[in-house]
Amino acid sequence: MIDHIANKVRAGERVSAAEALELYREAPTALLGRLADGIRARKHPDGVVSYIIDRNVNYTNICVAKCNFCAFYRPVGSAEGYVLGFDELFQKIDETIAVGGSQLLLQGGHNPDLPLTWYEDLFRAIKERYPAFKLHALSPPEVIHLSRLSQLPVPAIIDRLIAAGLDSIPGGGAEILVDRVRKLLHCDGKATADEWLGVMRHAHRAGLRTTATMMYGTVETDEECLEHLLRLRALQDETGGFTAFITWSYQPDHTELAGREATGIEYLRTLAFARIVLDNFDNLQASWVTQGGKVGQLSLAYGANDMGSVMIEENVVRAAGASYCMDEVEIVRNIEDAGFVAKRRSMHYEMLGDPIFREREVPRMLELATAREDGDTHVPDELLNYPARSRAGKQLRIIPN
Repeated sequence: MIDHIANKVRAGERVSAAEALELYREAPTALLGRLADGIRARKHPDGVVSYIIDRNVNYTNICVAKCNFCAFYRPVGSAEGYVLGFDELFQKIDETIAVGGSQLLLQGGHNPDLPLTWYEDLFRAIKERYPAFKLHALSPPEVIHLSRLSQLPVPAIIDRLIAAGLDSIPGGGAEILVDRVRKLLHCDGKATADEWLGVMRHAHRAGLRTTATMMYGTVETDEECLEHLLRLRALQDETGGFTAFITWSYQPDHTELAGREATGIEYLRTLAFARIVLDNFDNLQASWVTQGGKVGQLSLAYGANDMGSVMIEENVVRAAGASYCMDEVEIVRNIEDAGFVAKRRSMHYEMLGDPIFREREVPRMLELATAREDGDTHVPDELLNYPARSRAGKQLRIIPN
């Protein structure tokens, strides 16, 4: 049976759910890798492995969703809660442009004291100062959160964000797209599986491209992991709007859920499995931020054709104990040592050129930046311009006499 399924994969045929599950459970890891690598080679015969220089900025850690796998969020009113000011974000963009970056990956908590107009004003301010800079921003649960806050339908939220400057939507918040799992993870309240997919469908219809993700290694079964992939495959058949897929392992440290972290072998098997099932996705990213540089490099033999982002900054995974860092020099070294050609790309996978550090001097980055320095709790002045919903938020907006 495994040989028959493997031959179907080699022939470029789509595998059924039963065949995919059999392959994942029974095929040797080396065979899974060879099959996934064969698909990568068919889709990317030029031997190029891409990456993007952008910055992963979490604009607030205040969140009412309270997912039990998240070590990053802080409840409303927490002394450790923050909202970044517009000037702070401008400085981060300046630093990103200085090292060759062209995009901000902007995601954050579900903060009840940030209305839709805050996001619109922020996006417009960024586009006014940096017209060519791209905003890859707001995962589907954040869009749903804004829909609920504003009492506007999701398509209207997406249209307004596009008008303000939104360029694309990241695939965060998918976890596992099965509601049994989402209930156990306490994340069904922020978005059910259908709601997450619905946001992406509306985004694609509005002309936006998006990414898709999967966080595995919590409470899901093999069948539920497969269901997640099949639902993504079906939506991609329908819209063709996904540019890439990224999977990473659950990081248990400092979380309410706790538990164990999946091994590197489990990661590589999951990555290869995704490449085989997601036959209509051109690009798979390596998750070096959770696996480290060497497993990230090995991912290139298990179906990945992209090393993801230089990132510059990371806060969510770091809060759960992982703090891997690779700047452009290190990413390119890993790509080339694996026998590939390294190229910079955009979010839409347009190739932008050779590594920046070979064109001009760029400061080395040996540690990922954070949203703010520890102990910095200042409240941005512009928050006074927006109404708050929570008691804590209203108190922060009181101007002393």
